[in-house]
Parts: sequence; C-alpha cells; structure tokens
Amino acid sequence: MQDKIEKALKQADCEYVEVHLEESRRTSVVYLGKELENIGTADDVGGNVRAFHKGGWGFVSFNDPKDLVSHVREACRQAKLVGGVNGAGLAEAEPIQDEVRVKLADDPRKVDLAGKEALMRKYNGLILGHPKVQTSAVRYEDVAMKRTYANTQGALIVEERIYCGTMYMATAKDGANVQFSYGRTGGTRGWNTVLGREADVEKITKEAVDLLKAEKPEAGTYTVIADPSLAGVFAHEAFGHLSEADFVYQNERFKEIMTLGKRFAPAHLSILDDGSLPGERGSFTYDDEGVMARKNYLIKDGILVGRLHSRETAGRMKERVTGNARAISYRHAPIVRMTNTYIEPRDWSFEKLLQDTDHGIYAIDALGGMTELEMFTFSAAKAYLIRDGKLGPMLRDVIISGNVFETLKNIDAVGNDLKMYGGLGGCGKGGQMPLPVSLGSPHIRMRNVVIGGK
Repeated sequence: MQDKIEKALKQADCEYVEVHLEESRRTSVVYLGKELENIGTADDVGGNVRAFHKGGWGFVSFNDPKDLVSHVREACRQAKLVGGVNGAGLAEAEPIQDEVRVKLADDPRKVDLAGKEALMRKYNGLILGHPKVQTSAVRYEDVAMKRTYANTQGALIVEERIYCGTMYMATAKDGANVQFSYGRTGGTRGWNTVLGREADVEKITKEAVDLLKAEKPEAGTYTVIADPSLAGVFAHEAFGHLSEADFVYQNERFKEIMTLGKRFAPAHLSILDDGSLPGERGSFTYDDEGVMARKNYLIKDGILVGRLHSRETAGRMKERVTGNARAISYRHAPIVRMTNTYIEPRDWSFEKLLQDTDHGIYAIDALGGMTELEMFTFSAAKAYLIRDGKLGPMLRDVIISGNVFETLKNIDAVGNDLKMYGGLGGCGKGGQMPLPVSLGSPHIRMRNVVIGGK
C-alpha cells in the first residue's frame, strides 16, 4: 500500500496533497430498559484525498483505494477551481515518518462479545432492581482503528488507536415527576476502564430516586462550587470552542477580544488542551495533518497565551501549528477541534472550598446546555445548597447562565483534585459528531453566578 500511495502522490499537480486511509472495527452493546436493543460488531474501510492550492481545498472520499491516482487528480482539480492567486499558505509542519502500534495487556478485543454483553446486563440489572426506577439505558462501545497518513511533503504515518467505554443512566418516576441520573467512563487504557463500575451504577440509581424529592432553587445570584465534570464542561463548551482558530479568524469582533497576551482571569487559573495525555479518550499521537499531539496552554496564569490550530489557520494567523486538525472519520475533512480540555489544578481541597463558602450552591455534572458566542447556559445534573460551609438539601433543575469572560474573572478558587471524563458521546462541530474528546477540571468556585429556579 505504501508504494501505491507514493505513486498516487506523484500525480499531484497542485501545491499540496495528503492521503488518509482508515480501517476500523466497532463493537457495541446497548440495553434500553429490559431489552437488549443492539449488539454486534461492524467493520469500516475507506479513505480520502485532500488537496490544497492557492488557498483552496479539494476533497474526495472513497471506500476502495484502487483508484487512488484518479482520486488525487480529482482533489487537485477541485482545489484549483476554488483557490485564488493570493490565497493563504499552510503553516510549516515537519514531515514525520513513524509507525505507532498499541500494546494493551487488557486489550478489549480479547474479550468476546458474550463477555461484554454479560457485564452490561449486570449493570442494567443493578439499575432496574430499584422499585422506583422506571427504565434504564446502558451502552458499551469499543473501537479499534488503524490510520495511514501521507502527504506530498514526505510524511508517512501509520497509527493504531483503541478506545473502550461505557455509559449508564437511571430514570426514576413518581407520578408525573420524572428524574434521571447518569454516569460514564472511557479512555484508551483498555478493558479495565469499564470493569468494577457497580458502586457507581448503584450511586447514580440512588441519585435518580433522590432527585424525585429534591427542591428547585430560588432564582438569584449565587456563589457556585462546580464539580470537576461541570467545570470541565464549562472549560470545553464555553471557552474551548472560542479558542478554535477557525472560529477566531473568521470573526472580526472575536479577533479583537481574543488577543494573545490579554488578561482573562485571575493568576490562579490556567486552561489547557492536551492531546498527548496518556489514556484519555481525546488522546492520539498525530492529528489528521500528521502533526504530533502536544500540550497547548490556552490561558496560563490568567493570561490568554494560545489557541488551537490546523495548518491552514496557523498559516492565516501566522502562528505555530498545535496538532488540532481532526475529523471523525475518512468521510470528513479535518477541521480545528479540541482533544482533552481541562482546567489545571491548584491547591484548594474540596473540603476547604466548602468550609470557606458561607452560602451558595454545589453544582454537579451537566445534563446539557447551549452556548451562543460568549454567552452560555448549562443545566446541572444535580446540586446541593451550601449553608455555613456545609452541604444542605439536594436541589434539581439548577440552570447556570452567564458571560464566559465575566465568569472567568469570577473564578476565585481552583481545587487540587483534577479529574478527567472521557465516556461515550463526544463533541459536535461542523456536522461532525461525535468526535472523541475528554474534558475535566478540579473543583472550582465561581462568584456572582446567575441561577435560574423557582
């Protein structure tokens, strides 16, 4: 295949061409209530050619690489039709030649389908065993992938990736009152990632039932302690997307706002994106332009110091590449995407944060939310009222909203208990969903947060 790729690339008659080939096997088990909704393994094979010429791109995807030469010619033809005389160039990237093999002692491919189904059936049974649980959802997935990348600048990379994860949700009902709670885990560490989740499954089941009795908060402005999951969602959704350079360079207003060197937060706050973190769902060795994954500070000690780039956006903004060009599969062209986005830990323990907060809300996890430029709204999965430095009654339907830039300034304490989350699902952008990512944070405290309630 290497000879075939090299032969095809020699037919390129435009500035730059790259070839992606991909083979994957995906295994899934899905329980909805008492029913085994889906179980099986699916194979997928395909590839694409992407060509660049004077600022324009051509893109061709395919399932059979036998016509690779014609695909290269077609991608070049498209790029020439789009490109202009004064089009921007691509930022430089070292043409790497490498082969990355995954060696897991706990490889999920060694576990048969019956064993995977039995574990999910066990978790599902724990949820359905509670009398007030109306229904459940339990899902398992593992993906093994081999990706080959080459370009006309001399890069040739073969990389294997293996992911394994699970999600479980309990829905409780009391009359017209319906509440749910969920948990998830996943990453690139192997089958052990999904083992031993019984205690967490029982915990989320109990929480779904407890939420039936929880009260709504009084609407107002609160001091909020956000748990690592909710704080990680904030870092990813509210700020991370604003740091993707394809968004910044196309928006004149945000070009001015997102000026490197500008103070955005107190000195104790740093936000990073790091695709090289071991074992995380958003981790890899090389992105989809052959650039090595790396640690990229977005905010460091309160100062905006970086953003996320593809080779195109780095070239347009005259900044260095960051290893953030990603696509969900060979059917799509890579765009600027996050990897593992998180808030860097500092020195506050959760106990100290709680004791230092006279009155507020402890908000846990996120059911969902929306962002519109710098404005955000998130719904916490559950919460507790804080009174005199101690946790009070459970709350539900806690809606958190605000301006991301004002909220960053109001983060007055950052914990020491970083936790990352990389379960099933993923990030959506530009019609590509779900992209494997992880997010996380330690506990953080935010002042003057607007909470919707009764």
